[in-house]
Amino acid sequence: MERSAFVKVFGDSPVVRVIDFLLTERGLYDYTLKDIAENSNVSFVTLQGIFPMLGKIGIVKMTRRIGKARLYMLNEENLLVQKLIRMDKEISEYFIGRELKKQTVGKPIKVR
Repeated sequence: MERSAFVKVFGDSPVVRVIDFLLTERGLYDYTLKDIAENSNVSFVTLQGIFPMLGKIGIVKMTRRIGKARLYMLNEENLLVQKLIRMDKEISEYFIGRELKKQTVGKPIKVR
């Protein structure tokens, strides 16, 4: 699987992969810890270690419970998350622009 622009810029660490997954899937669904671990390619044990920090600084919020399972999503009301969303968009636009420049075919035609 190709790394996202966000991961390319900030590094391929578990925290970055989790944030990247949540940014990519924001507003669509809420997820269990198991879902987040699987979709961000992070072990469940590693996620359990980093998730409390993400909750403490307000990046994630619990949305509901289904039985014993708790579901979470990106906390888009958090100012830091809003900045991450903008930054993710700008990083993607930067890489798209670079790729488009590479794909320019031939030299411009001079019109007289």
